[in-house]
Amino acid sequence: MSVDLIAALCLVLVLEGLLLFAAPGLWKRAVAQLLDRPDASLRIAGAVMVGLGLISLQLVR
Repeated sequence: MSVDLIAALCLVLVLEGLLLFAAPGLWKRAVAQLLDRPDASLRIAGAVMVGLGLISLQLVR
């Protein structure tokens, strides 16, 4: 694994940890709402997030 990829994964952990630390109740409500969503809509949301992430990465680099 490249150092950049490991650094990016560490940054993801930091950002997710900040949300859990700052607003655990909000995080619980968000997860509860996700459980009610159909798999297809979650896949679409995931694909959109991956696409936006790749585009953002291209713009940054």
